[in-house]
Amino acid sequence: MSARFLHRLQVLSQEENISSLEQIGHGIEKEGLRVTPETRLSEAPHPGGLGSALTHPHITTDYSEALLEFITPVYQHPEEALAFLEELHCEAMRQMPDGETIWGTSMPPILNGDDSIPVAQYGNSNSGLLKHIYRQGLAWRYGKAMQTIAGIHYNFSLSRDFWCLMKESEGSELSPQDYQSAGYFALIRNFRRYSWLLSYLFGASPALDKSFLDGQVNHDLEHFDDDTLYLPWATSLRMSDLGYSNHAQSDLQICYNTLDNYVQSLWKAIHTPYKPYEKIGIRVNGDYRQLNTNLLQIENEYYSSIRPKRVIQSGEKPVQALRERGVEYIEVRSLDINPLLPLGIDEVQSRFLDVFLVYCVLSDSPDISSEECSQVVSNFSLSVCEGRRPDLLLNNKGTDISLIEWGNQLFDQLLPVAELLDVANRSSLYTESLNAERKKLDNVDLTPSAVILSRLNQGQSFREFSRDITAEHAARFNSMPGLKERQDYFSRLAAQSHTAQQAREESDSEDFETFLQNYFRE
Repeated sequence: MSARFLHRLQVLSQEENISSLEQIGHGIEKEGLRVTPETRLSEAPHPGGLGSALTHPHITTDYSEALLEFITPVYQHPEEALAFLEELHCEAMRQMPDGETIWGTSMPPILNGDDSIPVAQYGNSNSGLLKHIYRQGLAWRYGKAMQTIAGIHYNFSLSRDFWCLMKESEGSELSPQDYQSAGYFALIRNFRRYSWLLSYLFGASPALDKSFLDGQVNHDLEHFDDDTLYLPWATSLRMSDLGYSNHAQSDLQICYNTLDNYVQSLWKAIHTPYKPYEKIGIRVNGDYRQLNTNLLQIENEYYSSIRPKRVIQSGEKPVQALRERGVEYIEVRSLDINPLLPLGIDEVQSRFLDVFLVYCVLSDSPDISSEECSQVVSNFSLSVCEGRRPDLLLNNKGTDISLIEWGNQLFDQLLPVAELLDVANRSSLYTESLNAERKKLDNVDLTPSAVILSRLNQGQSFREFSRDITAEHAARFNSMPGLKERQDYFSRLAAQSHTAQQAREESDSEDFETFLQNYFRE
């Protein structure tokens, strides 16, 4: 442990400072596909009873009409965010067409080609059309199947008191905004260095239905059975090259050394033409295929396991918000839905993530060189594709080290952070979460990916396993006694969102083509 890390721990452990760690902000965004009783993707529209996908604050869609996205408010305690997430699941089950359920795994059910995947609709407002056409662009660029993969995003923020305390203790001459942004970028760099550990501990997509590849033969997956493809040591195929990857973006090499570099890199990508996308065209026979022909249509197209974020104002673009007002929170995007858990995530995992992310903030985080950037990418790729392979070696600053050995070293360093969070929250839950997750290093069979493959080895295909676990979760949500006041609350939100969408459509004062030109104006 470095002197700087120990100094930060000492400062935070002081009685007058410890409360700054009690004010962590938590928000969870969870995607889930609507599926039919036949284990196929629903082609029905987004249920009207769930409100407008454009303007509802907590229930929307991601890529497809069938891909629900639940968004919790920000809470101080993770169990509060999880409780709200559970309410959202119950409300969705109440409003969905008869027989539909929320798919319990990250990798999709049976797909019948791109034509069976309905792109999300957001109405006729300019902002709604922008969202829809952006998704059409994703289909033209990457195909629709990749966009049906579901995951969990964990939003995490530290309090203003924390950042002021750290700045004062180090005598930094940066402005409070710049110091906070630099601190979050230090967190992000360390997250990228060590996120292989998260894929080992929480990866839950070692297999997929063969229909996902739609007859493709050029892949490295093995046949598990007639309907299932897998990799024997994989933890998270969702985060492999089969899932959220984009070879066109590989030259960006964003390793998050500074906010300015990050913003400039994204801004350049949004404004750099890319010949393969020029061949697609923007508008063909009167129909939009994509927003533009640049390397990125908008910032969100950049695929990454973690993002610096800022709540944006009306009409503002994310890179503008970051550049002008700095980083407000980070979004962890590498988490699979754990089908063994009704919500795909639980309190133990949330508290471990808090420990891990606070450690990433407090630990030394030098800039990432081009060489280390390649090592970071390689380590993560090895973990998602071969993470459970016995004696798998990763690269730690040019030295080979086994994943298990390095993992145990990290757990030793995480312990004082967990103890500090326990003191701040007057509990033992953080050290308990650490102890629970460490058992997976001692016994690989406890990892979600291993448990899932064990279930498949009992004679189930991926689609059968996912169907059964989805039915279990659906029965649980349907059996929960819904409080009338909560149902009334969600009904009011749905009605208000429909009204808000209508108002937005009626207030547009320019045609979409003009709106689009103004949107991309520098």
